[in-house]
Amino acid sequence: MDEAGAALLHAWLVDRSGEMADLLLRLVDAETPSMAPEAHGPALALLADELHEIGFDVRLRPGRRTAGLLYARPADRRRHAPYQLVVGHVDTVWPLGSAAELGVGIDDGRAHGPGAFDMKGGLVVGLFALRALAECGFRPEVTPVVLVNTDEEIGSVESRAALERLSPGAARAFVLEPPYGREGRLKTARKSAGRFTVTVRGRAAHAGVNPEEGVSAILELSHQVQRLFALNDATRGITVNVGTIDGGLRPNVVAPVARAEVDVRVPTLEAAEEVERSLKALAPVGEGLTVEVSGRFGRLPLEPNPRNRALWQAARAEGEKIGLALQEAAVGGASDANITSLYTATLDGLGAVGEGAHAPDEHVVLASLPERAALLSLLLLLPAEVEP
Repeated sequence: MDEAGAALLHAWLVDRSGEMADLLLRLVDAETPSMAPEAHGPALALLADELHEIGFDVRLRPGRRTAGLLYARPADRRRHAPYQLVVGHVDTVWPLGSAAELGVGIDDGRAHGPGAFDMKGGLVVGLFALRALAECGFRPEVTPVVLVNTDEEIGSVESRAALERLSPGAARAFVLEPPYGREGRLKTARKSAGRFTVTVRGRAAHAGVNPEEGVSAILELSHQVQRLFALNDATRGITVNVGTIDGGLRPNVVAPVARAEVDVRVPTLEAAEEVERSLKALAPVGEGLTVEVSGRFGRLPLEPNPRNRALWQAARAEGEKIGLALQEAAVGGASDANITSLYTATLDGLGAVGEGAHAPDEHVVLASLPERAALLSLLLLLPAEVEP
């Protein structure tokens, strides 16, 4: 795409800034908590209607425990042509009623409301990027395929299978999560997130009558917690956090069982394997005790491998055509990009600029909507092979 074509797309989108803001507010009003799948119908229907208008065939696939997912592709697609994924999620961390409690609206150039930034603003960016291509007469060489799930905030528990099925055959994947910081940095590296439970078993006894016959699981857990925190390595980006502990029966009983819930973040697959080995190797300090470790890394890292770096460099070049000096960031949180990156070139953080993810002041900077949609539209026009 030359600079004249890029300018045309950008101008078309700027002219529709008001429509983009209106769609965002309607999506935020249609609340979609991950844990309330019965509430997702209106938002999914709104997304489906928008995609139908662009000329996409849309399938809504119900889930067993979630609201399922939306899958869409152009009705006039070329068979056996290469395809690229546009990935987003409609679910939010906010319970039903949050829109009324926190308010949804526009103030000082910002659209605010629960889920606006993470990541309904990104869905608006994706829809209008596709619409701009259609309206301006540009047809991507690589067919865009849209996947919107309803369970990303709870680990993509059901949609992961669809991501793993589609990603290996895709030329690339663009993920519509929010960018990082006020500069709107694209996310080119994400840590792997793991959840583990450490369970210690000892032996109960009366704390006043025969405490010497008991073996305290809580005392043992205190030793294990120190070992867990010792696994932190700031220089390598490894974080291990014991977030909750519980155990025991009553104050007058030597505790027979105690547990710790552990969150682990690592930047590389190598580090994930190393930490998991250390966790599984935990052994009791005292006698008469057992230590069990369960859990896993749910999403492996989004690493800056050669194919991901090539896609990032292409994004920088395309951004320059519309006056964007793009920056990149490595972040600790995981997303669906961690999954797609295992199989295909992936670029994350292509959603709307804003702040306050999962916070009461969550908002989107409205001026970012057309520029981010223009960037995505240019990326969708890239050839099937992007040179490193």
